[in-house]
Amino acid sequence: MGWRRAHSALIGRSTEFGRLVGVLGAAAEGLAGVALVGGDAGIGKTRLVTELVEQARQEGFAVLVGQCAELGDALPYLPLADALRGAGGELRAEIDARPVLGRLLPGGADLGPEATSGLTQQQLFGSMLGFLAARPVLLVLEDLHWADRSTRDLLVFLSRMLQTERVCLVGTYRTDDLHRRHPLRRVLAELKRLPSVTSVELGPLDRDDMTGYLAALGGADARTVDEVVDRAEGNPFYAEELFEAVSEGCSMTGDLAGLLLSRTEVLSDAAQRVLRGAAVAGRRVDHDLLQDASGLDDLAFDEAMREIVSRGLLRLDGEYGYAFRHALLQEVVYTDLLPGERTRLHSEFARLLTARDGAAAELAYHYLAGHDLAEGLAASVEAGRRAERLGAPAEAHRHYDQALGLWDRVPDAVLLTGTDRVRLALRTAAAAADMGDNHRAVAQLRALPPSAEVCERLAYYLYDSDDVQAAIVAAEAAVAAAAPASAALARALATLSRTLTWSPRSAEVRPLAERALEVAGATGASDAEKGAVIVLASCAEQEGDTALAEELSGSVAFRDSGDLAMDLRALFHHARLQYERGSMADATVTAEHGIRLAEENGLSWSTYGTDLRFLQFLIYYMAGDWTRAAEVAARFGARVGRIPEAVLSSFALFIEVSTGAPNVEERLAWLRPFWSDSLVAYMSRGMAAEHALWRQDPALALEHATAVLEAVDPTDAGVIRISAVALWALADLGRTDGADELLARARGAVRAGIGAEGEGWMARAEAEWRRAHGHADVEAWRRVVEVFDPAFVYEAARSRWRLAEALLASGDRSSALAEWRRAVEAAGSLGARPLGEALAELGRRARFTSAQQGLLTGREQEVLALVAQGLPNREIGERLFIAQKTVSVHVSNILGKLGVSSRTQAAALAREEGLL
Repeated sequence: MGWRRAHSALIGRSTEFGRLVGVLGAAAEGLAGVALVGGDAGIGKTRLVTELVEQARQEGFAVLVGQCAELGDALPYLPLADALRGAGGELRAEIDARPVLGRLLPGGADLGPEATSGLTQQQLFGSMLGFLAARPVLLVLEDLHWADRSTRDLLVFLSRMLQTERVCLVGTYRTDDLHRRHPLRRVLAELKRLPSVTSVELGPLDRDDMTGYLAALGGADARTVDEVVDRAEGNPFYAEELFEAVSEGCSMTGDLAGLLLSRTEVLSDAAQRVLRGAAVAGRRVDHDLLQDASGLDDLAFDEAMREIVSRGLLRLDGEYGYAFRHALLQEVVYTDLLPGERTRLHSEFARLLTARDGAAAELAYHYLAGHDLAEGLAASVEAGRRAERLGAPAEAHRHYDQALGLWDRVPDAVLLTGTDRVRLALRTAAAAADMGDNHRAVAQLRALPPSAEVCERLAYYLYDSDDVQAAIVAAEAAVAAAAPASAALARALATLSRTLTWSPRSAEVRPLAERALEVAGATGASDAEKGAVIVLASCAEQEGDTALAEELSGSVAFRDSGDLAMDLRALFHHARLQYERGSMADATVTAEHGIRLAEENGLSWSTYGTDLRFLQFLIYYMAGDWTRAAEVAARFGARVGRIPEAVLSSFALFIEVSTGAPNVEERLAWLRPFWSDSLVAYMSRGMAAEHALWRQDPALALEHATAVLEAVDPTDAGVIRISAVALWALADLGRTDGADELLARARGAVRAGIGAEGEGWMARAEAEWRRAHGHADVEAWRRVVEVFDPAFVYEAARSRWRLAEALLASGDRSSALAEWRRAVEAAGSLGARPLGEALAELGRRARFTSAQQGLLTGREQEVLALVAQGLPNREIGERLFIAQKTVSVHVSNILGKLGVSSRTQAAALAREEGLL
């Protein structure tokens, strides 16, 4: 049993292990990380990870280990289910509290009613992220080269979203199995670009390490050790098998496969029979199932198993099962089976699993390998249904597609499956769309006889694929094929109105949506009703009637349609309309309701769940609730490796630039490689321009703003804001060249329904254009303040800064002082340090010293005097008999009101201006 003794020490992998420990240590400190461990079969990946598992347990990590299997690509989330199955105690209770995770476990939560597999997948991903974030966790997923598509998607999602959680995620894979078109290759290439991912490649051990490894196995004969080292070529598993072969008196000739088979040939007939059955079952197998498949009685089976386990071919796995010591051994034994023998064993396992109500995907695998097409068809359809309910659209599609391929070869297919071919094809297409392959969904629907339902779904997928003209044709066919006054007609009309929205036939949209609304109300098609109302609200918004748009969207936003995705979409659009109109309090309520609905259903990171978070952040930011805005922004990590993370990260810049946070440059450095994406460039580079302006670098600001304007659609309303920022830079530079063109760009992007924020930025662009031409136009700046105030607190404050400047230039000192004081008050309460510093500079130039002093409360003046003496917060609190936390609040207010960024600057300004 030397193969067990070899596990007592890790030999020759100190560098690789050190890198894994580094990822684990960073996770312990709150910097989540992913490690991908690759290498040839038998090179020592599992041994290395086993050592990391022990280290993690010693450091207090919860450890979850899951393993893929060769047929795992048909079983959704097999390694995740395997990992969760090993959880106990509090972890198991938390899994049970998340039904979508509990469904993965034997005896777990009921699969529930049929639902959109894509939405269920988003629920599962969000639930898994929340589950991992609660404590330090090491999650290991082994043999990813066999992972199913949904597991690969989960791996990418977690690698992207884990940022500050105390989580270390480790995946292993075989490099020698990754042929050119292997699906894991693309995933690995994507993941290795992420800054949170560490790649660890295991190469062959050198001669000294191999010698040490064999010594640990018990190798004492130098000649034998040298021979094994020569033949093993640095592969520990091969060396182990060679050494065991010598110990058992076998020859070392032949390749690894032959060597492994030679070790099985010394088994008794009964033991070989059991081992062959285990190979057909897969990497792991239940005790009772394997015994029933072998046909041996209890005593004979126990003796056979004792022989197999003693030779290190199978090992105990859990309380009631066995696993091959290495996947290579299972593959070799399976490959050596005769065709008839293999077919018979698969048929036997299918029969036994059917009696045990086994997993449908596993049943389909065994039935089809046993050439039982009828049972294979039925099992494939059921496997697809279960995959849908688990949130695994790729696997659902695979099973449904497999069933479609068998359909014409099996009599009574409808009776066997409980569905017809058209209905099955519709589900196959839906699964394809849910996994992000709309083109495949379109191809499958086009192969069906046209009907109202088929054409409506075809139009939906075509529109999402940006083939608008084809979508219109399909939607019109759906309307023509639908029965009068039917739910199918309501859905077809709603889809047709949606496809026509941005087409030259937009005039037809409103009548179609109104008709869809009428038919939906009569037939109870609540999803079509909600969709039609959203289209009508969009029409009203485009026509400039934002009040009607908000009223329409509000009429359905809080109603349950039975379609979660539609409900979240409606809440997002309603909150957006309220935000655009400046109704911040109402927008906050709607957005928070949507986020709560998303969280309750595990959809925080779904498309609309994420959009609602973005909108919530903007509402908090614009309304002046910067404490909550900062809490939301803190979730948007700076380390980005793909465009979705870059979009998330860009939002944080709004609050960080405006508060003068020290990490702005670091975040911008991470985002710079993604400025080729127009949305990332609009947000992050636009904020980089503002950051440069606050740092007195208008030339750099103009460079950023100009680059953004070149990247975005000239008709996009966001052009107005960027043009205004560019005009700000031109005015600071004292230049007029290009000012007229920038103003023309801003005016060209104005359209009906741009909302209060858009109107405010247009007014700002007009005022900045005048400033660039040397005119401090009081009325232009007063107009900006009027549009932004009171909904957009920060924008109103910095517009007042410019208004105060203009009033001073016009000689109206008293009005300038009033506007300046209001701006200083707002900047101080927000913690808008750059604006505060600009206002302080204006106050010094205008000699508003006494006014500056009047901004401080009596208590703040007392605190300032002690700050100027150099006392820390603790001592100030003791002297004034107030809490240290209260002192900290006073100091923050003082810094904001004085427009300074440090206690030292506050003390110096206080002495200079006579504020003490």
